[in-house]
Amino acid sequence: MSNYLQKCGAVLLASAVLSASPLAAQASQTRQEKTVSTNKQKVVDLLKSIETGDAAPVAYINPDRYIQHNLAVGDGLAGFGKVLQQLPEGSAKANTVRVFEDGPYVFAQTDYNFFGPKVGFDIFRFEDGRIVEHWDNLQDKPTDPNPSGHTMLDGQQVVDDRGDTAANKALVKNFVEDVLVHGHLDKLPNYFDGDHYIQHNPQIGDGLSGLDAALKALAKQGIDMKYTKVHKVLGEGNFVLVASEGDFGGTHTSFYDLFRVQNGKIAEHWDTLQTIPPRAEWKNGNGKY
Repeated sequence: MSNYLQKCGAVLLASAVLSASPLAAQASQTRQEKTVSTNKQKVVDLLKSIETGDAAPVAYINPDRYIQHNLAVGDGLAGFGKVLQQLPEGSAKANTVRVFEDGPYVFAQTDYNFFGPKVGFDIFRFEDGRIVEHWDNLQDKPTDPNPSGHTMLDGQQVVDDRGDTAANKALVKNFVEDVLVHGHLDKLPNYFDGDHYIQHNPQIGDGLSGLDAALKALAKQGIDMKYTKVHKVLGEGNFVLVASEGDFGGTHTSFYDLFRVQNGKIAEHWDTLQTIPPRAEWKNGNGKY
């Protein structure tokens, strides 16, 4: 990947020449017409390029407007390329397990291996068929399954009930604000079908009983988990992703929670937790959210 930025520059130059042609307007219109059906694939291809070193997907990024919210990465296309250059040749892996779309946003859950195995959620915002902004949340992937035998990535992948997207987003947003932000634990039963709840958090077992046991174990260790603000709620059909911030064990933390809704109740949950570093350590000034 040592010549990744050179490859990116060549691809972007070719894109600029093409955009100046008489067919540019027609091509732009065609690109916009295809945006809904292709933005997911663009994200999958871009993330896979971390593994393959293929520079072609960089053309999906608008280099003049790309805003980076990963605080360990410099802003713009140059920051993205610099991180890839730091990876040992052939060491990176990226396998996108789930990908969803909500208006101009595409969000994905990916099984990564760079500087160690990780699970990540990435959010990309598109304008005119090109990526202009990126957020993510990464967590080290454990080797063992959780108390119920689930991993951070297994479980249902098929998107259903697209007509219920708005209702499902409202349900999940209310749950996070009621229970996780405001601590109204008495409202927990309103959001679940009894104890039928599949959990993919590495430390927590299935059901509300598993969640209760985990919270009690944390409390016994003097570890507090507190959500303070919801920043984004994105959804497609029965899947809803919530990006929030708060504190875990006294550390400023970013929480990304993916929920699957079934028959108006929360049925399944995946998440990542990532420490938000002090401002002095940020490599861009755009903030985590």
